[in-house]
Amino acid sequence: MTDVQHHELVGQVQARARLADIGAATSAIRATLQTLGERVPDGLAENIAAELPREIGEYLRQTAKSPSGGLRFDREEFVGRVADRAGMDPPQAAQAARVVLEVVGEATQGRIMERLQAALPTDIRQLVPAGKPPA
Repeated sequence: MTDVQHHELVGQVQARARLADIGAATSAIRATLQTLGERVPDGLAENIAAELPREIGEYLRQTAKSPSGGLRFDREEFVGRVADRAGMDPPQAAQAARVVLEVVGEATQGRIMERLQAALPTDIRQLVPAGKPPA
């Protein structure tokens, strides 16, 4: 992906999540992907990161390389971690995380969504779009 796609991805998150500015969108992306990196197996985090613009993929790599990769926690903890990292309240963090994962799914043309769905428990899976994005 190019830098233009990086800006497009951030812009999509900002618009869809109705965030105040690019900084808030970047914080939401960082918080969601760092938390996702903690939750999914390290290899899957690396595969997702490889499909994203370098700057955005690094958020996944930061936590996937830590010993905490693949931690087990539920949706409430997932959203709480996103909220803490992004400085949001939990309902706003849940919405932002859902949007980030939707945009990531579209950016990767749905290639990793099935594997991501399979790696997450049912309650967190509700944040992840299913299948391929509409054509």
